[in-house]
Amino acid sequence: MLIPTIDSIADNRRRRARRRNLVIAFLLALLAATIALTLSLGQSFTPPHDVIRVLLGQDVPGASFTVGQLRLPRAVLAVLAGLSFGLGGVAFQIMLRNPLASPDIIGISSGASAAAVFAIVVLSLNGPIVSVFAVIAGLGIALLVYGLSFRNGVAGTRLILVGIGVSAMLESFIAYILVRAPAWNLQEAMRWLTGSVNGAQLHQALPLLLALTVFGGLLLIRARDLEALRLGDDTASALGVRVARTRIMVMIAAVGMIASATAVTGPIAFVAFLSGPIAARIVGNNGSLLIPSALIGAVLVLAGDYCGQFLLSHRYPVGVVTGALGAPYLIFLIIRVNRTGGSL
Repeated sequence: MLIPTIDSIADNRRRRARRRNLVIAFLLALLAATIALTLSLGQSFTPPHDVIRVLLGQDVPGASFTVGQLRLPRAVLAVLAGLSFGLGGVAFQIMLRNPLASPDIIGISSGASAAAVFAIVVLSLNGPIVSVFAVIAGLGIALLVYGLSFRNGVAGTRLILVGIGVSAMLESFIAYILVRAPAWNLQEAMRWLTGSVNGAQLHQALPLLLALTVFGGLLLIRARDLEALRLGDDTASALGVRVARTRIMVMIAAVGMIASATAVTGPIAFVAFLSGPIAARIVGNNGSLLIPSALIGAVLVLAGDYCGQFLLSHRYPVGVVTGALGAPYLIFLIIRVNRTGGSL
């Protein structure tokens, strides 16, 4: 039996880092190409040089309105929301070592949605105050699920089951509110629930960018501890990771990003759920999944929004497109986890 030498171990680490860096570079190029497509091509074509002039602040007849006021805010909001959903979703999945541990599944998105619908329909609120309700509710539901599932620590399976139960109750609450909603509030509530970047404005991106910077930065700082948690709590503790404190910090950061994104765009279905498994497939065991998952989330939201606008027979919000992609994969993943106990 050959014993690996220090040189062979170092060489293997370099190869793994090189592959991960190549994946990140590819995803960055794909995201840049998708942004260029959405800014240039829609119902009309805007030449790339005019797009660049608009981005530089120059006044270009026609393009300044089409690109600067319609396409650019939509693209910026889609990218920021996708980064937040992808990064927050994979943090949950890694922390709990289960690909089903997504905010879509365990009730956080449902909590934010229920609060927003209540604010719109019952309290007749709109604008930023609805977002505040959604963020607070998302954090509250996360704490509730964590508390209900805590028993000598938090087991991933128990947290997922509790989250599914809480999510089911919240969905029932949402249905009850919608049934009793007056017509003038129902349309706004349904648009919010679908998940959409329609009517995006650049000023909406500022709080989302701030949340992504603060909470995303905290997750990236904890990337090594998260990687250790993939090996199990006992192994992580042996490596010097404070498991309980790391879980709480990761949960707060992930929920903060997910709730902030949901507050701005609504619950864009399955982006947080899909990004991690896709990243795991292409990165493999070659380092942290956080940045690749965030980039995949951004591409999914941006490309899904473009498809919903221009590539289908009718115009659909981005949440409809991502939901159509994510639902079959959820069924497949449940079957695979049930058979093999698969994880990220």
